[in-house]
Amino acid sequence: MVNKLMPGLGLLRHYERGWLRSDVTAGLSVAAIALPVGIAYADLAGVPAVVGMYSAIFPLLAYALFGSSRQLMTGPDAATCIIAAAALGPLAGGDPERYLALMVMLSLMTGLIYIVAGIARLGFIANFLSQPILTGYLNGIALIIVAGQLQKLFGYSGEAATFFPKLTEFVHNVSDVHLPTLALGMALLVALFVLRYFAPRLPAALIVVVIGIGLVMTLGLDQIGVAVIGSVPAGLPVPRFNLFDAAAIKRLLGDAAGIVLVSFTSGVLTAKSFAQRNGYEIDANRELIAFGAGNIASGLAQGFPVTGADSRTAVNDAMGGKTQLVGVVAAGSMLLILFFLTGPMAYVPTAALAAVIMVAALGLFDYAELRSLYDISHRELFLSLATTVGVLILGVLPGVLLAVTLSLLWLLAVVSKPHDGVLGRVKGIKGFHNLNDFPEAETIPGLILYRFDSNLMFFNVDYFCERVRAAIAAADTPVEWVIVDASSINVVDITAVQRVDALRDELAARGIVLALARVKLSLNRFFIEEWTKKHNQLYAGYRFHTLNSALRGFSKRHRSKTRGKQKADDG
Repeated sequence: MVNKLMPGLGLLRHYERGWLRSDVTAGLSVAAIALPVGIAYADLAGVPAVVGMYSAIFPLLAYALFGSSRQLMTGPDAATCIIAAAALGPLAGGDPERYLALMVMLSLMTGLIYIVAGIARLGFIANFLSQPILTGYLNGIALIIVAGQLQKLFGYSGEAATFFPKLTEFVHNVSDVHLPTLALGMALLVALFVLRYFAPRLPAALIVVVIGIGLVMTLGLDQIGVAVIGSVPAGLPVPRFNLFDAAAIKRLLGDAAGIVLVSFTSGVLTAKSFAQRNGYEIDANRELIAFGAGNIASGLAQGFPVTGADSRTAVNDAMGGKTQLVGVVAAGSMLLILFFLTGPMAYVPTAALAAVIMVAALGLFDYAELRSLYDISHRELFLSLATTVGVLILGVLPGVLLAVTLSLLWLLAVVSKPHDGVLGRVKGIKGFHNLNDFPEAETIPGLILYRFDSNLMFFNVDYFCERVRAAIAAADTPVEWVIVDASSINVVDITAVQRVDALRDELAARGIVLALARVKLSLNRFFIEEWTKKHNQLYAGYRFHTLNSALRGFSKRHRSKTRGKQKADDG
C-alpha cells in the first residue's frame, strides 16, 4: 500500500548504497540551477525573490514522496509563472499583500485540482493538447517572456502589459536605456550563452548570478542606478492565509484549471521522456497526485504554482541521478542557503535575472518542432503558428482557451470526415482492400462492401450516410446489397443508430439491403440492455460475424431472388 500511495518512499525503503554518490552529486547540481532559476522566476511571477526560493525547495520534497518518476524535478516553470501573474494582476488591484495572498490560494487550488484529477484517474488529460498546439502555446509564452524582460535588461521603466505594446514601448525607450544596466545585462547574457554552449555540465545560471553579485558589490553598481533585488529574509516561511474572498476564489478556479492543463501536459511529457530513456514506466494518474502534492507544499510555504522542470530534470539525468533522493538532496542544499547565505542575495542584479529568464524562455521556444512540422504537415504547422499568434494577440489566459479550442476543432475535423472506402478482393493478397489503394481489386456485381474507419457519432453519421449514397451512385451495376464492415467502429451514440436505421429504411424502399458485418459486442455497453436485445433482434438477418458470412448471405439471397425472378418470367 505504501509503495502505491508513495512510490518515492517505497523506492527509498529499498535503496541501494551504490546509488548514493550519484544521487548526492545530481542533487547538488540540481540545487545549483534551481536556486537562481527560482529567484529569477519569482520576478517573472511578480513576487519577492524569497518566494521563488520557497517554490524551488518544498515541492521537491513532496514530489520525492509521491512521484513515480525517478528523474523528474519539480519547481518553478516560466509558462506557469506567467500564467499565474496574468491571472492575479487584475484581481490584486495593485495591492502587493493581496497579490501574495491570491498567489497562495492559486497554488493551493491548483494542487487540489491536481489531486482530484488523480483520484478520478484523469491522467489522459496529458494528451488533451496535441503536440503542435502545445508547442505553439509555449512558443507564444516564450516570446511574451522575452518581451517582458527587455525593460529590465535595458534599464528603462515600462508599463505595457501585453506583447505588442511591450515591443512598441521598447522602440520608444531605446534612447533612454540605463547604460550600466545594459552593459551588465548584456555581458551576463553573453556569459550565459557561452557557458551553456561550451560547458553545458556547469551550473551556468548560478555562475552568472554569482558574477553579477560580485560585480555589484565590487563596483558599487547599485549606487549608480543598477537595480538589485534587495534583502532576502532568512529562515522558513511564515504561513499566512488571510484571504477568504469567495468571488476571488471563484475567479481563480478557472485559472487554476488552466494551469493544471498546461503544466501537467508539459510536465508529464518530460517525465515520460526521461522514464523511457531510463527503462521504466510512470503512472500518469500518480503523477497528477504528485504534482498536486507539490503545489500544495508550495502553497503552504507561501509559494507559487509549480510543475515538472525540464532543464533541472535534464541536469539530474546527465549527472546520473538514480532515485527521488536527488530532490531531497537538492531541497536540503537550498534550505541551508536559505538559512545561512541570504545576505549576498540582496545584491543580485535584476539584469542578471532577466538574462537567466530570457535564456530559459528561448529554450522554451521550440524551433526544431516547427521545422519538423514544416517538413511533415503544413496543416499542423498552421495550427501551431495560429496558437502562437493567438497567445500574442489575446494574452496568456485566453491563450489556454484558444489552445483547447483549436485542439477540439482539430479533433472534430479529423473524425468528422474520416478515411473510408469501398472494398474488393486482390489476387494474391488475403482479405479485402480499398479500391483507392488497389484499383485492380475485384468487386461483386450488385454488392458494395464499405468500410468507415472511425467511430460513428452524431458529428459524422451524416457524412457516413452521404458516403454510402455516393458509393451506390458510383456503382457500375445496380446495387442490391451494401455490407458495412464495422470492425473499426468502437463507439456509437443514439443519434448514429437512429440515422443508420433511417438510411436502412431509405435504401429498403429502393430495394437495397443495408447489412452490417463484424459489429463489436462492446458497442452494446452504451445502451440499455433491453433495448439492445430488441434492436439486435429486429435486424438479426442483416448482422454477420464476418465478412465472408455476409458475402454468403448476399450470395444466398441473390440466388434466391434470381430464381424467383426466373420463375416469374417463365410463368
